[in-house]
Amino acid sequence: MAEQAPPDSSGAAPPDGFDTRGLPMVSPPDPAALAEERAWLAENDAKPRLARWAGYLRKGGPGYLQSALTLGGGSASASLFAGAAFGYQLLWVAPTAMLIGMVMMMAIAHQTLSTGMRPFEAMRSYAGVKFAYGWAIGAMLASIIWHFSQYALASVLVTEIASQADITMSKGIGGGIVLAWALLSSQLFASGSRGMLWFDRLLKILVWLIVLCFAFTVARTGVDWGALAKGIIPFRVPADAVDSVGATTSALETIVAGLGAAVAINMVFLYPYTLLARGWGREHRRLARFDLFGGMFVPYILATGLMIIATANTIYGTDQFVGKGFSPVQAAKVLSSTLGEGLGTGIFLFGLLGMVMTTITMHMVSAAFAISEMAGLKFGSRGYRLALLVPTPGYLGAFFWSDMAFYIAIPTAMLTTALLPIAYVGFIKLQRSRAYLGADMPTGRRGQAVLAAMVLGTLVMLVFVVIVLGPKLFQWFSDMTTTSAS
Repeated sequence: MAEQAPPDSSGAAPPDGFDTRGLPMVSPPDPAALAEERAWLAENDAKPRLARWAGYLRKGGPGYLQSALTLGGGSASASLFAGAAFGYQLLWVAPTAMLIGMVMMMAIAHQTLSTGMRPFEAMRSYAGVKFAYGWAIGAMLASIIWHFSQYALASVLVTEIASQADITMSKGIGGGIVLAWALLSSQLFASGSRGMLWFDRLLKILVWLIVLCFAFTVARTGVDWGALAKGIIPFRVPADAVDSVGATTSALETIVAGLGAAVAINMVFLYPYTLLARGWGREHRRLARFDLFGGMFVPYILATGLMIIATANTIYGTDQFVGKGFSPVQAAKVLSSTLGEGLGTGIFLFGLLGMVMTTITMHMVSAAFAISEMAGLKFGSRGYRLALLVPTPGYLGAFFWSDMAFYIAIPTAMLTTALLPIAYVGFIKLQRSRAYLGADMPTGRRGQAVLAAMVLGTLVMLVFVVIVLGPKLFQWFSDMTTTSAS
């Protein structure tokens, strides 16, 4: 396939016939506001390091959207399970996993902000059509299918919170409340630059409220500082856990699953488009790197670490651990003896609900971007707003998830997870493409280090696919055969 000329990074309009630069938007960012932001960046970048970082923290950006997406029901379940099964011993997994993901996201930010080119078109033009469509379809499917499990958990959490106030509520009503939130918040994001500003502020507040909820929980349960120090040492693999009925839980499988789950394929698709939707360019590259640290990495490791500590303090080593059937709601019920039946348990449940609600919204945004790129829709258009609604049948997960999971969730999880390392290979090809990046292609030792880290992240994902998903695929096929025969 003949490669296109690299996009002009000067900020000029694209030449005739070359429409892949920038993001088509119904309501693009205000040029005056962007000029003011660029002036602020130039002033802030000239400050000493600590003052510069403080300015970046106040500014914020798409990093919080990534926190909102990854801090969902899956992260909650995995973290609470890890603490209940292995105590403090797997605290190192989440930071390691997110560091690997951050390297890939930083490379994507560098590519996108250096060229201004839409990532789907860049992938299609400079890496290959198969990489581009595999990435986009995987992001869309992940956002739609995992919507069901988020609603299944959200509806239970809402009804549990209502019961704390002596209110009887059905799961249908609980899921409906969350659906109403998701519709309003996702449409706010699509309403233009002012709407995105309010959306950013809302998500930033919610992300830190989630962290505070779990910090309160840990403050009530206490911290074993010696065990914490040992738990954050990387690559320590504990013995397999044994539950209350004598069944074992593999430590290696739990570790590999944690390493593979921190950054999902829909996160990788969503991130560069949220950069473009804000009108960010070359001047924002340093801010984007810091934003991934302050907005995604720090909240993620705090929230997941605090959840691990909470169940490690109360459930690990007791007969309350029931193995792979252990759920976030069960964790809340066990923690109630320490936190108290009223306010303490309510705060813990609100933290879990906040995680699920933000993830549901970001699933809708991610699916809409993937559909819009494949269908050629403008951001903020009626078509884009309709694409936001594509995952909403996930509301039915409040009623039917247990029946659907076996037939839909398992094969979809395998497919979308297997597509992520393929997308990573595509970004590695882009990172090495002089035709795409031009003078912005990283070189020297720093460029080699970034490339090596990207390859490492891809290998970790491949190991996850082989070690974790391979046996699950075999088991799923065996169970399907047995079910069909009966």
